[in-house]
Amino acid sequence: MIAIIDYDIGNLAAVANMLQRLGAECVITADPDRVAAADRIVLPGNGHFDACMRNLRTSGLVPLLEQRVIGDRVPLLGICVGAQMLGRGSEEGTELGLGWLPMSVKRFPDFPGLRVPHMGWNQAAPVREGHALTRDFDQETRFYFVHSYYMQPDHEDDVMLRCQYGLSFAAGVARGNIAGVQFHPEKSHRYGKRLLNNFVHGA
Repeated sequence: MIAIIDYDIGNLAAVANMLQRLGAECVITADPDRVAAADRIVLPGNGHFDACMRNLRTSGLVPLLEQRVIGDRVPLLGICVGAQMLGRGSEEGTELGLGWLPMSVKRFPDFPGLRVPHMGWNQAAPVREGHALTRDFDQETRFYFVHSYYMQPDHEDDVMLRCQYGLSFAAGVARGNIAGVQFHPEKSHRYGKRLLNNFVHGA
């Protein structure tokens, strides 16, 4: 069972609908018992980094999530701000992130002709050979993005997908059982479906 963490942020139904279409048993939940029983966890997020972190901490789920993800090594997928929350923090605010990945979150600099936020479809190319989440991806794989801040891992080995928008940034990160994607796979049609299917079936 996949637990989609409900901490009063974002439209979680779209993620659940996509997972259900892939045949996954999933539940949108803030129930500690359901999180404790899950064999995979999705941490969505959108909006302001600080609001997401405050809501997650207020939910009381952070210690349990840390036990499940860090202690029990349950696979976790962070989506959009949910991926950014896996790092130390963000230039968007002052709240500390979860600190599960050695990573910062930076604001896009100003580039002539490029608007911030980065919004719409863009290619995200796999840069790690054989990673389970990017199985059957190619250099033309495209996803839907909406963000003004980007992930910057300390270690290149933690980058799973790269995208170009004025600069090259990490569109996906992964270390062990923890992964995060900057885009919205639930809005990315067949490409997002492919990534979520890889997550459901063994990534």
